[in-house]
Amino acid sequence: MTIHRDSMAHFHQELEVLENKVLGMVDRAEQMVEMAVEAVIESNVDLARTVVDLDDEIDATYLEVHERWTSLMARFQPMGSDLRKMAVLIQLSTTFERMGDQCVNIAKIAQFNEGLPRVDRICDQVREMGDLVRPMIRTSIESWVRQDLDETRLLPAMDEPVDRLNANMYKEMVAVANHPELLEWAAKMILVSRALERVGDQAVDFAEQTAYLITGVRSGFDHLVAGSNDADIR
Repeated sequence: MTIHRDSMAHFHQELEVLENKVLGMVDRAEQMVEMAVEAVIESNVDLARTVVDLDDEIDATYLEVHERWTSLMARFQPMGSDLRKMAVLIQLSTTFERMGDQCVNIAKIAQFNEGLPRVDRICDQVREMGDLVRPMIRTSIESWVRQDLDETRLLPAMDEPVDRLNANMYKEMVAVANHPELLEWAAKMILVSRALERVGDQAVDFAEQTAYLITGVRSGFDHLVAGSNDADIR
C-alpha cells in the first residue's frame, strides 16, 4: 500500500509538471497573438520574425509534452479523473500548437505585405479582433486554473464579436476592389482575420476541455447550460 501511495504521489508530481508545460504553451501563444497583430498592422517584419522564432519554442514544447505524456501513460496507466486529465492535456497541447501556427500565419502576411499601401479602417478592425481574442485566451487559462465552470461558459459570448468582425472583413475588401494595390493588401488581411477567428475558436475549445475536465461530460456548452442542474461533478 505504501509503495502504491508513493507511486501515485510521484505520478501526480509528474502530471503537474506536464500540466505546467501545456499551460506554458498557451501563455506563449497569447503573447504571440499580440505581437503578430502588431507586426501585421505596423508592417514590422522584425517583430514578425520574432513571432516565428517563438513558435519554434512552442513546437519544441509540444514534442516534449508528447514524450512526457507517453511515458506517464506507459509507467502509471492512470484511471478515472487522472486519465481524463491526461486525455484533456494531450488534446490541449495540439490546440495550443495550432494556435501558435495561426500566429505564424499572421506574421508571414506581415512580411508579404511589406511596402504595400494599407487601409486604416481594416487595420483598426484587425486590432480590435486581437484585443478581443487575447482576453478570451486569458479567461480560458483562468477558468482552468480556478476550475470554474461558470467562467468557461463566458467564452461563446466572447467569441461572437470576433466572428462578426471576421465576417465583415469581406465587405471591407470589396470596398477597395477598384484599387489593385489596396486589394492585394486587403486580400491578405482577410487571411489575418480568419487566423484570429480561428484563435478565438481555439480559446473556446480550451474552455470546453476545461468544462469536460470539471464535469466528466464530453459535450458543447449548449448541453452544459441546458443540463447544468443535472451535471455530475466527478
